[in-house]
Amino acid sequence: MKIARLSTQQADFDAALNKLLAFEETADEKLEATVAAILADVKKRGDEAVLEYTRRFDRLDAADAGALELPLSELKAAFEGLPTAQRAALEQAAQRVTAYHQKQVQGSWSYTEADGTLLGQQVTPLDRVGLYVPGGKAAYPSSVLMNALPAKVAGVSELIMVVPTPDGAKNQLVLAAAYLCGVDRVFTIGGAQAVAALAYGTASIPKVDKIVGPGNAYVASAKRRVFGACGIDMIAGPSEILVICDGQTDPDWVAMDLFSQAEHDELAQAILLSPDAGFIERVAASADRLLEQMPRREIIRTALESRGALIHAADLDEACVISNRIAPEHLELSVADPQAMLHKLKHAGAIFMGRYTSESLGDYCAGPNHVLPTSGTARFSSPLGVYDFQKRSSLIQVSAQGAQALGAIASTLAFGEGLQAHAQSALFRVTNK
Repeated sequence: MKIARLSTQQADFDAALNKLLAFEETADEKLEATVAAILADVKKRGDEAVLEYTRRFDRLDAADAGALELPLSELKAAFEGLPTAQRAALEQAAQRVTAYHQKQVQGSWSYTEADGTLLGQQVTPLDRVGLYVPGGKAAYPSSVLMNALPAKVAGVSELIMVVPTPDGAKNQLVLAAAYLCGVDRVFTIGGAQAVAALAYGTASIPKVDKIVGPGNAYVASAKRRVFGACGIDMIAGPSEILVICDGQTDPDWVAMDLFSQAEHDELAQAILLSPDAGFIERVAASADRLLEQMPRREIIRTALESRGALIHAADLDEACVISNRIAPEHLELSVADPQAMLHKLKHAGAIFMGRYTSESLGDYCAGPNHVLPTSGTARFSSPLGVYDFQKRSSLIQVSAQGAQALGAIASTLAFGEGLQAHAQSALFRVTNK
């Protein structure tokens, strides 16, 4: 397997790293036109359009849109029918994810100034959220947990899930996860048409305040286009992992950690940073040996050969500098004292500390959310959390005494901006003008 080898000492390292990190999703004009047309059609024709696209793309024929909604009894039956081990694992993961996100709940607050003026902030949950879950060959019950549970912890009143079921194939683990998370309604629709239905609402599918959850290129494009009609979580790019290792971890472990993200798809990115050149070669040898055991080996091979890299750094400090430049989705610190490095790391979606903390644990059951910023957006954004399902309203209650001082300040500034009504609105409440 030909994985790129880079060294920070090579003259063209900066250019080589920039080329490696460059990822611009090529605008597919045909795809964008298709998505735009679907959104406009669903907005205009509602249920009729949703039914038509579901028949065309998912080969699922329904008499009406109501037939596309699953009864809650079917979700319950899916949960109760799970094998004991699967059900226990799902419940344990849900408990851990819930416990972690309960720590994120933000409360309202206020304070009163000396003149009796009250200022503060009221935190309230969103009323209704739409959860997009991939279907068909892809089945991600973990995505149901990571998107639904923070919303429920935040106090969202209603959670609407959409999941495509091509040819009528339903994934029982996904339905079971929806039941366990308390999803309120589930519709067997997907693609841009599902995003449109959630964003605009139809006779059968309610309009939501925000859409969260992963999807294919059509779903990503649709989410980008409906932003404004409703909120969205983020536009996610290919999955990424960056492993910083001091050379003392089992090379098989590190190779498999790189595989864990490379197996997502051919555009995924997996990078190793280490000051130990010999260790880098041992990891490469492990990767060559272990690859043949992987069912998704061709996807892994393509990802590693096209966007992967093994980078030799001068030391761990330099590795941290490079990590901040990359701002990875997943960052593993496979070193003796990971906490000592934390103050040097500013940009990462999630940081996995220590040799025993594989990224895959975070994907399923550690507790923190696995919906993370990609493509360098960790420089300015954060993991999905309870705060994404809450909003804040400012509280202002000015006392009669406070209106005197604030009125003078506000009117002076308003007159300066040429906004006479603003100024007079403040001055009307000033008794000694």
